[in-house]
Amino acid sequence: MKNLPAVHFVAQYLLNPTNPVFVNLIGAGGTGSQVLTALARINHSLHALQHPGLQVNLYDDDVITPANLGRQLFPAAELGCNKAVALINRVNRFFASGWKAIDEKYDKLTHRPASITISCVDKVAARFEIAATLQKFTPDRHAEQKRSLYWMDFGNSQYTGQVLLSTVGKIEQPKSKKFMPMAELPFITEEYKNLLSAADNDDSGPSCSLAEALLKQDLFINSALANTGASLLWTMFREGMISNRGLFMNLKEFRTQPITVASAKKRI
Repeated sequence: MKNLPAVHFVAQYLLNPTNPVFVNLIGAGGTGSQVLTALARINHSLHALQHPGLQVNLYDDDVITPANLGRQLFPAAELGCNKAVALINRVNRFFASGWKAIDEKYDKLTHRPASITISCVDKVAARFEIAATLQKFTPDRHAEQKRSLYWMDFGNSQYTGQVLLSTVGKIEQPKSKKFMPMAELPFITEEYKNLLSAADNDDSGPSCSLAEALLKQDLFINSALANTGASLLWTMFREGMISNRGLFMNLKEFRTQPITVASAKKRI
């Protein structure tokens, strides 16, 4: 029998919700600020297609410093302001949205129910904490708006990075004669635990200037990852089915490598 192509059918709640889909965006730095703008564009486009759109909570307890100007989406006038508050105020004014800024660290105490969690964090330890929090809030079939369904993680070094989509538990899949439906996509903290643990030794502190920051992360690695990740999210909403669940990117070599849904079955 011929092998069927592996795909993941997106949770029906995202496609036909009765209210805006709640999103927790964790991190408002180089990648997070770019992802927020992409989410606003997705939200605006979903409304035009008669979809209720998104309701975003942006988490970050950090303030804007001179090293953030230029590489991240902050002007000099916002120096000293909380990153989440500055970005949400700007997006709400521009897109007439009512999204929320949470100027605290994301953890079990500050967690708010959301169908999609998107992490744009620097520290490996933060990813494991996010994983533990999501596992604590297991899916509840009787409260669709409060179900944690997906986790999309962004991570990068100076020229390379990745985007990876995971499911929080199993997502009910339809029967298919054309495809092999994959109900569960593993967490990055499970699938790449060893790599994350090795990378943890390379974590460094904040930069004091833009020049120093650019030695750690290229000027366009964050926006490149943000746009590709947002494209995956847009495909989920528009097509309701995905065959790729992320990608690895090497911006220096202008090379990307998709992470297929099929690869998940080797890990589960």
